[in-house]
Amino acid sequence: MDATIKTFRAKHRYARITARKARLIADMIRGHSANEALEYVEFAPQRAAAFFKKVVQSAIANAAQDPDVNLNRLVIVDCRADEGPMLQNRLRWRPGPQGRAMPYAKKTSHLTVVVADPSVLETEEGQE
Repeated sequence: MDATIKTFRAKHRYARITARKARLIADMIRGHSANEALEYVEFAPQRAAAFFKKVVQSAIANAAQDPDVNLNRLVIVDCRADEGPMLQNRLRWRPGPQGRAMPYAKKTSHLTVVVADPSVLETEEGQE
């Protein structure tokens, strides 16, 4: 009988922040309990902390839908800030080399938080 930990996920896609700046917060809260992570992002001075606060709260709310999960035991098992597509503003330009005009390319990122309750195990249905 193979048992795995039940996980709950939340994403914020196309967040208007660079992935490099968001990874500072992602690295800070990965591996901590969900309650500790909320405290960390509450007082972190980085702008990405506000983005991750909402994503962590959403992941906790997703876990609250399962009646077997104890919300006080949730742990952040995965926290990522992946690069998203560039928002290209073709109406505004900045100087480029040799007198050319280059459009502004604004970076976005996809923020992902996965929480799990290690005390709740999920068994595979085919193996009973």
